[in-house]
Amino acid sequence: MTTPARLRVPFRPTLLALFCSLSLTAHAATPETTETRGKPLVLGDVNVNAQAPITSDLPPVYAGRQVARGGQLGILGNQDIMDVPFTMTSYTEALIRDQQAETVGDVLLNDASVRQASGFSNQAQTFMIRGLPLNGDDISFNGLYGILPRQIISTDALERVEVFKGPNAFINGVTPTGSGIGGGVNLQPKRASDVPLRRFTTDISDDGRIGEHLDIGQRFGEDNRFGARLNLSQREGDTAIDDENQRSKLFALGLDYRGDALRLSGDFVYSKERINGGRSSVNLGDATHIPDAPSADTNYAQKWGFSEIEDTFGMLRAEYDLNDSWTAYAAGGAKHTREVGNYDSTTLVGNDGSSVTSGSFIPHEEDNTSAMAGLNGRFATGPVTHKLNFGLAGIWTQQRNAFDFDLTQYPNNIYHPIDVPAPAGGFSGGDLGDPGITGKTFMRSAAVSDTLGFIDDRLLVTLGVRRQQLVVQGYDYDTQNRTSNYDKSITTPVYGIVFKPWDHVSFYANRIEGLAQGPTAPTTSGSRVVVNGNEVFAPSRSKQVEAGVKVDMGTYGATLGVYRIEQPADGYTQVIDDTTAVFVHDGEQINKGVELNVFGEPIDGLRLLSGLTVMDTELKNTQDGLNDGNRAIGVPSFQFNASVDWDVPGLPGVALNGRMLRTGGQYADAANNLSLPAWNRFDAGARYAFKVQEKDVTVRLGVENVANKSYWESAQGGYLTQGEPRTAKLSGTIDF
Repeated sequence: MTTPARLRVPFRPTLLALFCSLSLTAHAATPETTETRGKPLVLGDVNVNAQAPITSDLPPVYAGRQVARGGQLGILGNQDIMDVPFTMTSYTEALIRDQQAETVGDVLLNDASVRQASGFSNQAQTFMIRGLPLNGDDISFNGLYGILPRQIISTDALERVEVFKGPNAFINGVTPTGSGIGGGVNLQPKRASDVPLRRFTTDISDDGRIGEHLDIGQRFGEDNRFGARLNLSQREGDTAIDDENQRSKLFALGLDYRGDALRLSGDFVYSKERINGGRSSVNLGDATHIPDAPSADTNYAQKWGFSEIEDTFGMLRAEYDLNDSWTAYAAGGAKHTREVGNYDSTTLVGNDGSSVTSGSFIPHEEDNTSAMAGLNGRFATGPVTHKLNFGLAGIWTQQRNAFDFDLTQYPNNIYHPIDVPAPAGGFSGGDLGDPGITGKTFMRSAAVSDTLGFIDDRLLVTLGVRRQQLVVQGYDYDTQNRTSNYDKSITTPVYGIVFKPWDHVSFYANRIEGLAQGPTAPTTSGSRVVVNGNEVFAPSRSKQVEAGVKVDMGTYGATLGVYRIEQPADGYTQVIDDTTAVFVHDGEQINKGVELNVFGEPIDGLRLLSGLTVMDTELKNTQDGLNDGNRAIGVPSFQFNASVDWDVPGLPGVALNGRMLRTGGQYADAANNLSLPAWNRFDAGARYAFKVQEKDVTVRLGVENVANKSYWESAQGGYLTQGEPRTAKLSGTIDF
């Protein structure tokens, strides 16, 4: 059991070298003298799309450097947050570095509209946005879907993590796996700046996990037109969870050219992650009460369990200014994924923590190709301005899978886990050494939108429509015969309005839709044959209406919004009728919420990043009306974040930071008989920035879950994800 005494920092060689270097030079270190160091970046009202064509240049950073003034909104291009009828937040590289955030999941902890869960018996990070899941498969990279790692995504090569709130079938098109109805995430890669960069970071956790990260950026040629940004990183060692070990590697190269009218960029990335003994989710089984979470560092996973994830992906993008008003763009990317693992599954069978453990071996391979092209332009018809957008997008995916399940279930207990034999197999499908094709997906769409500006663009009305085609095919694991096929088309509109009565205030409203491929009925359920096996259901359409107000005071800002999302049936309303043995897909989930967010630097040296989301959820039209009126699974009643970063007066270069996460109760079953209590988590940290022989050096210390609180973090999907234990991280960065 973890005790406060466990909070230690072992003297490993890397850390010892870092401290020796800092100790020997500390007497010669001079505080940062740059006048802007630690000062707020104060910007006037900026409209990144006011005159120039839409380009890949990112919106500027907001005061405090933790968030940006806007982000990429798919077909609409890069937009200022005050000019669009949607809610979004764009987290910066500065925030990522200061918080020592290693994964996209670490970054999204800053958003009060987002919570996290583990994948089903694996290490995948699933994000709950406005109470609805977003899978890693459905996160976009510079606007392209389908080319990122689908389980864990490193931040080492990222410039921005952009979060869009609400369904986005119009903005980016339908996601590859159909998640993301509550919101989406887009990642922006790093690019070389005009100032050469040579940065090395070494880090270590209190359990001895050591990492190194090299970040090099340089521009070349006339007017610095050519740029290259290289990121190399690796981390390896034990985590704060007992007997869990992680090893990761990343190579990322970003190239770009910026001419007078033509801009080109390319990104090429290789990543590999190995997790041994990874603690995964807990299935509910026959438990009639959810037991308290075990101690925070307890690992009920098996030592023989592992997951190895390897991804190679890249993309190319081109933009060309046809004239001062029109810009054409095109982008394409591809990915190859190889996953393999021995997975162990923990299922509760009693209210005292008693459980059963089973195992499986599952190889998975995936090849995806994605492309998009479009045209953005501006013109005026009398007193009315227009921002016109045309876009095409397409995704081609192919999955190869096999499986071997051990049918033996071994008695166990989540409070006192024991080792059980490695899986011996017994129920298998496909060729484990060379998995065959089990699924193909082809999605393509065409979209058009116009943002009309009235009264000197103080009133902006956005109208748009996207026509989408979904082709989904399933294949038998062994025979490779096609078992399911559908080809459906659907149209998703968008309506939005922004009214800016004053320069620093925007009122907004929108109606936007989400789209997901419909389910395919299974052929069997237990020992029964499903009457309508392999029936493919139509695509599921979700709808959102939202309204709110945004305030930009130059050095700090705030947003307040209310929303309602109507989401068709999820997994708990897709059931096999007991009488007819027919697969039924009906029911509706309604999420309603209020969101408040505050960000920026209201006082010189004091940075805030806080928010509150209050949610109400309801099920309707469930099977036989049994769960009508109940709350949906895994949707907390509220989510609260409070984060502060403070430059200590009188100590140049020294900053302290703290963060509180609080999440309300949630249900783990549709009948609302099983519930999780509210939970709190506190994080704290400090950093010191100074110079050593004219080189910028920053030392950072952060502690996550300071109190080592043990809690169930999420009930997403009807299974339990436990919160991470206390973890201390120390890092040193030098710009050389």
